[in-house]
Amino acid sequence: MSQTSGRRRAAIPTPGPVARWRGRVEALGASRLPVVAWFVLVGLGVVLLGLRAADLGPRVLADVGSVVVASAFSWSLAARTGGRPVLFGGLAAILGTAAVVTDLDELRTGAAVLTCSVAAVLGVMVTVPARRFRVAVREVLIASVVGAVGAMASLGFEPVVRLARFEYATLTIALAASFAVVWRLGAGLHGLGRRGLVVVLGGAALLAVALTYAELLRSYGSPGLVESVLSSVSDVRATLGAVPRPTQAFIGIPALVWGCHMRARRRQGWWVCAFGVAALLPLAHGLVNPAASLLEVVLSFGYGLVLGLALGYVVIRVDLALTGPRGARARREEEASARRPEPSRTRALL
Repeated sequence: MSQTSGRRRAAIPTPGPVARWRGRVEALGASRLPVVAWFVLVGLGVVLLGLRAADLGPRVLADVGSVVVASAFSWSLAARTGGRPVLFGGLAAILGTAAVVTDLDELRTGAAVLTCSVAAVLGVMVTVPARRFRVAVREVLIASVVGAVGAMASLGFEPVVRLARFEYATLTIALAASFAVVWRLGAGLHGLGRRGLVVVLGGAALLAVALTYAELLRSYGSPGLVESVLSSVSDVRATLGAVPRPTQAFIGIPALVWGCHMRARRRQGWWVCAFGVAALLPLAHGLVNPAASLLEVVLSFGYGLVLGLALGYVVIRVDLALTGPRGARARREEEASARRPEPSRTRALL
């Protein structure tokens, strides 16, 4: 009986090289099908939003584009953070559709706030560790593209907002969501460490000071001081065409650059990256401001990006000088060994 079974097993033909290659290609195509579908949906949404922005179609184009982008981003963020993409993507589609069908200002504004916040968190989450500064720059640019698409979708909902409330609401929601995810990625306070705790508290203090100063100046500043600040801002805008956002240039972009660089070495880098949402929200804040032109919004973001990247480079060099090895050869060896594993950009982090 055993001899017969052995002959039968031996008679089964093994797949040849061509068959094995074909199977691998089919498996690879099946694994990338959701990613390709996601890019197609987002591309369709961007095209619809662009047509509406160019006044080449009815309002429904922007409505459909915004709902598609909001749903795709919610699906992607849930998949990236180990959640339930079908549930959250479907919920975003339902809420977005309800907002555009009912045409209520409150629902449209709420949809814009959530879309803007989700895009900012997703932009941070799709980044990968960066061993070198130029790789960190690439990650910031990728995150900025995600934030820009989210800003377009937010504007497509045509929200009716008070600008200050919109800025505070989106920043609060995005920061809360970002830290909630990073809490799991960074193993809670146990993975923070003393150095990470100092970084988080320092970043929170800087952000609080920036927001509090602006609010205090707006509400309680003397007329002479307010006039002087506004005059300085107007002079810079007249000279450069726009003014960079302080939270983007001095907090968000440097945090994202340094955080991606640190993540290649220590998981505490995720806590730094959490402040990166402040780098991606100003685009949406500028687009929903009726007093700002598109050129001014783009220039403001560009100036903030350049300043933030320069500051991020300085922070990285200072960090390496204080904590890294001495000597050029030792630094090259440290850079080559900085390979802390993380899932790829299209895989779940958790």
